[in-house]
Amino acid sequence: MSQLLSVKNLTKQFGGLTAVKDVTFGLDKGEILSVIGPNGAGKTTLFNMLTGIYTPTTGEVQLAKTALTGLKPHQIADAGLARTFQNIRIFANMTVCENVMIGRHLRTRAGFLGSVLRTKGMQQEEAAIRERSQQELDFVGIGGKAQLRAGSLSYGDQRRLEIARALATDPQIILLDEPAAGMNPQEKQGLVGLIDRIRQRGFTVILIEHDMKLVMNISDRIVVMNFGQKIADGTPEGVRQDPQVISAYLGSD
Repeated sequence: MSQLLSVKNLTKQFGGLTAVKDVTFGLDKGEILSVIGPNGAGKTTLFNMLTGIYTPTTGEVQLAKTALTGLKPHQIADAGLARTFQNIRIFANMTVCENVMIGRHLRTRAGFLGSVLRTKGMQQEEAAIRERSQQELDFVGIGGKAQLRAGSLSYGDQRRLEIARALATDPQIILLDEPAAGMNPQEKQGLVGLIDRIRQRGFTVILIEHDMKLVMNISDRIVVMNFGQKIADGTPEGVRQDPQVISAYLGSD
């Protein structure tokens, strides 16, 4: 496998507070990497730097041959990094399908004039966007709910909708911020299968997650953070036995 993402010495300071300090790791193509740690460890701040919501104070992020540091979120999404959020962000009053179409519009080519004039090319592209959006909804398991109002979906299905929208952008890497939050045990089991199928499609995955059973079952590698710093980076079994990780997060049981 070839390294797809390189994160070097990433640091984020808010005034006198250092939320993330000197974090370095790499990610191989096709890998599933979990980022874990106690609340306040800096995990979501790390995601926000990777996706351009925060500009790092210092450090570098590179996706394949593209330097991402300092780019805007839409530029990073265009480069191939897509994400979901810890707090679900959907357009509740739009249909489920329309929510996914918004993600797919990142890859449109018709342009402003074509949209205004409703050219034949634009109409064909719009039909293709709708078809692709339906395919992604089918893939995540909610295809039959495409025309429902997004706000009417269950919590678990809203999580799946966010994943479908991210997949519709054709990312190289998809970042999932606590995808199992609020899910019941059956929904979590379904999520494990979905993440595995995402990898089988050729996508690379990074997730923040607190459910340790899920993390240990799905991850190729785990990065552990505490107080903004990386304290471990290794296989699930290696991390499970790391004394520093046990003390900071997992506990002796």
